[in-house]
Amino acid sequence: MHYFDYFPQAIDHKRLTELHQQKQRWVNQQKKGFLRYRQPYEYLQKFSADHIDCTADTITIGTAEEVDTHQQEEIRKQLKAFMPWRKGPFSVFGVDVDAEWRSERKWNRLKTKLPDLNGKIIADIGCNNGYYMFKMMPFQPRFILGFEPSVQHYYCFKSLNAMAGFDNLTIDLLGVEHLSLFPESFDLIFLMGIIYHRISPVELLKDLYAALKPGGSLIVESQAIPGTEPLALFPEKTYAKVPGTYFVPTGTALKNWLLRAGFSSVDLFCSHPMSEEEQRPTEWMVFESFSDYIDPANPEKTVEGYPAPWRVFLSATRL
Repeated sequence: MHYFDYFPQAIDHKRLTELHQQKQRWVNQQKKGFLRYRQPYEYLQKFSADHIDCTADTITIGTAEEVDTHQQEEIRKQLKAFMPWRKGPFSVFGVDVDAEWRSERKWNRLKTKLPDLNGKIIADIGCNNGYYMFKMMPFQPRFILGFEPSVQHYYCFKSLNAMAGFDNLTIDLLGVEHLSLFPESFDLIFLMGIIYHRISPVELLKDLYAALKPGGSLIVESQAIPGTEPLALFPEKTYAKVPGTYFVPTGTALKNWLLRAGFSSVDLFCSHPMSEEEQRPTEWMVFESFSDYIDPANPEKTVEGYPAPWRVFLSATRL
């Protein structure tokens, strides 16, 4: 596990090694559910892009001129195997991947609040296909570790980065519950769209605090309900048709959670209602999306009758 070299001796080497080996045995099983993603990765990893651009809204890995027509069609076919694509957009050897989320909008809201990333050790919790990890590359971080327990997203990122060739980006099949194995290890942690899926959000934030180096920073982005009161919605079964959603806070409530977890300099720097312009079905995500989650007779309510979702962005610091 080459990424151990980037972390202090205090990380739990033994447990992390055991976990990594266990997860690798699991993900390399000769079963359909694993092969459906591993086989596209095995094909795509053979390509090495000459042109890479992570500065624009669309992350570009290779151009159409670098492959022939047959190769480009095969690349398209293999990329389609990772559907549904949730984060993007990407352009891979001339194949444009229009993901469900217009993730560049989220990035453009938070990038002005980023600390200096040059030479820093960063974690992206629930990194999905790595869109935000790639967006950080122009800022010259020393190393970024993506935590991602999903087989689909794991192999999608590995495919993209095999073609891009960044040796200071990697992913492991870890969840947020494994943060305690990395005490005082990160200069910056991204927690994007995760916290409302956790049954104990303040305990999660305490784990994030403990995983940051003193002086380290946290960027949190979350689904939220509108309002300025320190309240959180606890849905009966689903929120916007999504099971496994527990506490959906106002921005003020999330700010208070961060303070109670020990963070300082907590800044609620952006809050906005969600819309189908930002989250919608595409050729690369053909299932239900935002408009299907909203009451057609009242756009301020979800189909369950709860307040329609907003998104909030906060930054915080560990002293």
